[in-house]
Amino acid sequence: MNTGNIAVIDSGVANLRSVVNALTRLGAAPYIAQTSDDLRSAAKIILPGVGAFAAGMARLREGNFIEPLRNYAARGVPILGICLGMQMLFKRSSEMGNNEGLGLLSGTVVRFPAQGPKVPHIGWNQLQHAGEARLLKDVPPNGYAYFVHSYYAQTEPENVLASTEYGISFPAVVGRGNIYGVQFHPEKSHATGLRILKNFLAL
Repeated sequence: MNTGNIAVIDSGVANLRSVVNALTRLGAAPYIAQTSDDLRSAAKIILPGVGAFAAGMARLREGNFIEPLRNYAARGVPILGICLGMQMLFKRSSEMGNNEGLGLLSGTVVRFPAQGPKVPHIGWNQLQHAGEARLLKDVPPNGYAYFVHSYYAQTEPENVLASTEYGISFPAVVGRGNIYGVQFHPEKSHATGLRILKNFLAL
């Protein structure tokens, strides 16, 4: 598989090694981008993250990633956000205030309802999809993925490639054009997650 150069952004709030190891198992040769200068040779970009939205965006500002990411997105470079990385693709989040995101996808990130199941949402849940998106090629409907999060994205239906039920139905996989995001951890989701990463590499 000729995947090109795969940049994995050091968001300061992610286990980069597990993502890099998963990509390596799939035959890619990923590298870690510490600043936006490291993205210049990237054919594809992955933005992982865990934890708080504000901390993730602060790290992107420190590395001068924000405007370059918007520029790469506009140029058609495939970008995949993982967990918090997916949330940062949206316009804003209500976590600990009102925080601006990258704005690569329309929508906001909000906390699960207080009257619903226990938060954070931790564990395996099924992906509900029709398999029409390239990112979901050969991913079985109702395949399981591993989630760890307290907030979820609210966006237009046309941006939702797959959803998951946890008290409410929420977007598990999103995408528009060359911008994609997964709310779960594909590197921890066994065959389902590896298939999605493989599909991203093949874009």
